[in-house]
Amino acid sequence: MDNVNEQGYLNLCRHVLEYGSDRGDRTGVGTRSIFGHQMRFNLQEGFPLLTTKRVPFKLIVSELLWFIKGDTNIRYLLQHNNNIWNEWAFKNWVESDQYDGPDMTDFGVRSLQDEQFNAQYQEQMDQFKKRILEDDQFAEEFGHLGDVYGKQWRHWQDSKGETIDQIQQVIHDIKNNPNSRRLIVSAWNPEDIPTMALPPCHTLFQFYVQDGKLSCQLYQRSGDIFLGVPFNIASYALLTHLIAHECGLEVGEFVHTFGDAHIYHNHFDQVNEQLSRDMKQFPTLKLNSEKQSIFDYEVDDLSVEGYNPHPAIKAPVAV
Repeated sequence: MDNVNEQGYLNLCRHVLEYGSDRGDRTGVGTRSIFGHQMRFNLQEGFPLLTTKRVPFKLIVSELLWFIKGDTNIRYLLQHNNNIWNEWAFKNWVESDQYDGPDMTDFGVRSLQDEQFNAQYQEQMDQFKKRILEDDQFAEEFGHLGDVYGKQWRHWQDSKGETIDQIQQVIHDIKNNPNSRRLIVSAWNPEDIPTMALPPCHTLFQFYVQDGKLSCQLYQRSGDIFLGVPFNIASYALLTHLIAHECGLEVGEFVHTFGDAHIYHNHFDQVNEQLSRDMKQFPTLKLNSEKQSIFDYEVDDLSVEGYNPHPAIKAPVAV
């Protein structure tokens, strides 16, 4: 069977390169962007881990479990060799009064052309990560990213000062009222936006049960197509599998809906390289069937089989 699911992602890349508008952005890097797009992935046809470049599955697993645990500190991620959120925490440190190293301002842009800066950056980042892992006080002060996804998913604070566990609630509702049109989890909490290292890009998702299958639709307000979106596709597909397993359902579709879908100007060469490659078959997800609750999974409980992608393609993160 052809990998039609991945073709939708590659078509998005081509469409944005050809028809997108060049825009300034918060990071100063600049993007080529479109507004409003949708992709659909049939989860019965394989697990949507892109094959035109290697996407590190274990990083997706540890990040998703981090969200599910309600954690907002990067220490858990670093303990699993996951560095995808480092830059935002690192930025808080280098902009603090406690930082006394070389100037790291505009590091997302300067790292592209300055080898000396790159070496200094890596040295400071390595020191930062070591201190997060080994120094409890430092981790508490600089490891937190504010009230990001995990806090909103598991500990949304209401006007009475009580907390709402949205993940637990949506699982309960899927089991007990599968026809509900309110099977929704929101990460966008306007009151907490100022306290977040990065306001949620994947803002709201909704589940839909039909014919014994669980489908999920994500609304993503902002999508970094080259670096972020491949993670988002696999992460929400994995979340759908985990919740379907707990609720005794098969998986249906993952529907990915965008607001601003963009390619950073410094990712154009990488995207074109990816577009030159042939697609391969999606892998198969394997999960520890002995675990029944989504809250019981650990990283080693989840794996993929038959994943034979093209090599990874590196690109800088805009912060």
